[in-house]
Amino acid sequence: MKILVLGPKRSGKDALAELLNKHFEMTFKSSSEMANEIFIYDELKSKYGYSSLEECFEDRHNHRQEWYLMICGYNMEDKSRLSKDIINNYDCYVGMRDLEEFESSKDLFDVIIWVDASKRIVDGDSTNKISKEVAHIVVTNNGTFEEFESKSKVIGNILFNLIPNEVIPSNFFKLNNLNL
Repeated sequence: MKILVLGPKRSGKDALAELLNKHFEMTFKSSSEMANEIFIYDELKSKYGYSSLEECFEDRHNHRQEWYLMICGYNMEDKSRLSKDIINNYDCYVGMRDLEEFESSKDLFDVIIWVDASKRIVDGDSTNKISKEVAHIVVTNNGTFEEFESKSKVIGNILFNLIPNEVIPSNFFKLNNLNL
């Protein structure tokens, strides 16, 4: 099963993926992390004096727009290029932001999850061009970590445990939206 996790900055996308990894062994990679490994670090290390991939990655929030534009450039000839790079090696892509990338790669994913933290995140995310209406599952992350972890277990049980894949119709998530 291939999963796409979307949402505004700092909504808990990576936290959801980490919880699904912890409880259900789902592998994942964020767009920023993969792009950093493939090309961003090499392009920015001299400009900002980074000495490691980790240092570059940790500073990404200070250069959000620049990273967004670099990823768009990477996807210029094939809008789904980064998506393909990620899902060829991982179960889940975390953090896609570009609408053109989404439109060209949405059919690569079985399930699209939106992490909503709109009650605790008030500043906008100008680099996120995708709306939550595209999601099959919307999980709110406005409460405690324990509540969010509980919701992640519900999602994981639905996706990985309780319902065998052969029982889920291929269009189930396209027909049914789940809000947690």
